[in-house]
Amino acid sequence: EAHQDAAIAAAVATFGRLDLLVNNTGINPTFGPILDTPLDAARKIMETNVLAALSWTRKAIAAGLGADGAGAVVNVASVAGLGATGVIGMYGVSKAALIALTRELGYQLAPAVRVNAVAPAVVKTQFAQALYADDEDRAARPYPMGRLGIPQDIAGAVSFLLSADAAWITGQTLVVDGGVTLRSGL
Repeated sequence: EAHQDAAIAAAVATFGRLDLLVNNTGINPTFGPILDTPLDAARKIMETNVLAALSWTRKAIAAGLGADGAGAVVNVASVAGLGATGVIGMYGVSKAALIALTRELGYQLAPAVRVNAVAPAVVKTQFAQALYADDEDRAARPYPMGRLGIPQDIAGAVSFLLSADAAWITGQTLVVDGGVTLRSGL
């Protein structure tokens, strides 16, 4: 929390105010059946993937986000939060909770602050590298768009949701997944 306080204070000191917040935090230290996830790992996943976003949002509001009626928050969720995966269960549970938090905050903070989320599928980042490093072509095969995501795909969606072009959107989750969820199952 001290880091959050320092980062928000630095943003306000640098820019004079706080208008936008992107909660882009996620961990997944486990792989396999959810019942095999140690409870300490489950707690850490929930703390990092859900409660940290709530904390950042609370602190941003306290620092004036939305004071002028035009604040925006985007939470980075995951398609794993939209359905069962069988192998990254606790991560999916945490991202489903983040999607629910997005809806609730979207309702409670309106109209001063819009709160939305993006739900990416596999994006070529260091975080997801284990999911595609051995065979990227195989990993991309289920995607109708014929490839995995790249960070710019998600950045564009986040930028849209933060912009005035999304002024009448709140509490929503934009799926950015190359079409992979169009198939049955994740």
